[in-house]
Amino acid sequence: MAKPRELRRRIRSVQNTRKITKTMELVATSKLKRAQDRVVAARPYAAALAEVIGDLYSPALAERFALLRQPGAAGVKKVALVLITSNRGLCGAFNANLIREARRRLQELEAQGTAVDLHLVGKKGIGFFRFTRRSVASQRTDIGDRPTAAHAAELVAPLMRAFETGALDAVEVVFAKFNSAISTPPTVQRILPVVPPRADRRSGGQAADYILKPSADAILERLLPLYVENQMFRALVETAAAEHGARRTAMKNATDNAGDMLDLLRRTYNRARQAQITQEIAEIVGGAEALQG
Repeated sequence: MAKPRELRRRIRSVQNTRKITKTMELVATSKLKRAQDRVVAARPYAAALAEVIGDLYSPALAERFALLRQPGAAGVKKVALVLITSNRGLCGAFNANLIREARRRLQELEAQGTAVDLHLVGKKGIGFFRFTRRSVASQRTDIGDRPTAAHAAELVAPLMRAFETGALDAVEVVFAKFNSAISTPPTVQRILPVVPPRADRRSGGQAADYILKPSADAILERLLPLYVENQMFRALVETAAAEHGARRTAMKNATDNAGDMLDLLRRTYNRARQAQITQEIAEIVGGAEALQG
């Protein structure tokens, strides 16, 4: 059994650790609320853009806009895969799950004979693929957990240009879909080419009656890049919110585990202290009896 002095030292160490994890849990909870509000605010705009594009879409227009170009008979030959991870750890298996999903998608595409350009956002993904010596097309570490629409535009602009020129056949994003603080499954979403929602998926199943000025062509020319940028922005903000949720859960579990460990150490310390006191009493009694004898 460990000595009481050593147990006291371990108890103080665990108490200090629990204070840190509890503080990090509170900070993550505060950040999660703000990030969740951003996710909720981004969804109506994305839904409205998708609905308008779906209502304006026609096969004739699709032939004139490169962002609507669907893969031909030859299929998809080259894909840009964007992986979004966090810059920091201490969030459980959050980044590991995203990396695992990206590797699964990479293997799936390459098994089909598709060339893949890997674009990485976040230090954790960059560190992993650097360790595996996988070549990457681009990497970003400056976005962090507060992404903006400007960040999304910077990420997706070169990919849109490559898609329009035919250098890419598709663009996919691996991100954490934020369903709730405890449900953030890694998700693969294809953002290029743009696939308008079918009429039966829109509200009421009927297209809205728009008055178009100056024309459907001019409106789509502006809306399509906005739609793609918004898809990337949603992936960024949902991943940021999911990161805070994962970190809060991880820190709460760490705090609870520290509490359980403290209970065990205190019980062990009490038993050791009682054994020490019992031994001291026995030695005193034994000494007294020896003196009397």
